[in-house]
Amino acid sequence: MVEVLGTDILALIAMSAVASAVGGMLGMASGIFLVPILLMFGHLPIRTAIGLSLVSVIVCSCASAPAFLRARLINVRLAIVLEVATTAGALAGVVASGLFSARLLSLLFALVMLLSAWQMVRPRTVRMAMAGNPAAFARRLDGIDPDPAPDGTPYRIDRLPLAMGMMFGAGMLSALLGIGSGVLKIPAMDSALRLPIKVSSATSNFMIGVTAAAGAIAYFLTGALDLTRAAPICLGSVAGSIAGARALKALRPDRLRVMFVVILLVLAVQMALAAAGTSFLTLGGG
Repeated sequence: MVEVLGTDILALIAMSAVASAVGGMLGMASGIFLVPILLMFGHLPIRTAIGLSLVSVIVCSCASAPAFLRARLINVRLAIVLEVATTAGALAGVVASGLFSARLLSLLFALVMLLSAWQMVRPRTVRMAMAGNPAAFARRLDGIDPDPAPDGTPYRIDRLPLAMGMMFGAGMLSALLGIGSGVLKIPAMDSALRLPIKVSSATSNFMIGVTAAAGAIAYFLTGALDLTRAAPICLGSVAGSIAGARALKALRPDRLRVMFVVILLVLAVQMALAAAGTSFLTLGGG
């Protein structure tokens, strides 16, 4: 896209709407999908695509959060605690972003996708909340899963320090790759904390806006954020994220997990090919 006029504006709106709808449905916002889409079809440099995707992630999180809150799928207390580590990681990622080439970023993107897919298919169990637990900080973060039982099923927060470390890494990769870190937050909450999949997705979607904001501000201050293209992307992101949030509430957990893994594997292959220089994906702008 040389100029953002006419059909280019419509194309940006359409691309961001599709990415936001799929990402919102999986609790990952749009970043993980929007970056490859902007590279493949928008032919933008990878750093420009990352900056724009961070803006889209912020919009997606804000637009979809009310629906998840009404459905009682978000563990707000847990989100606030984990966000401390994630935001610190995002700031560290911005500082380190100049150390990576476009091809290295694409390879890192692919490795993150494969790791996340592996985490999602591992056998797991949900630790249920138990009466009589000793008073502890983690016990204050336990919650209720409202799906599928109307009255909810209690779940227990476990291995919080491990999750905090994983959240720092997720935030750092968010700033480096513009993916909103939901792709790592969900596997972290799924494996380390053993949260129900819909709670993980909704809580992740609630958190990623704050993480992305830390990275987007830094991109803006360094002049790497294309504000001309950001406006139509925001419009598409709002519509797509609302549609995705509604779809998430209707999906069965097992189908949600399968969709998550399949999409991660497809993106991993595409980004790995791009890093190797054998894909039609255009990285541009080192």
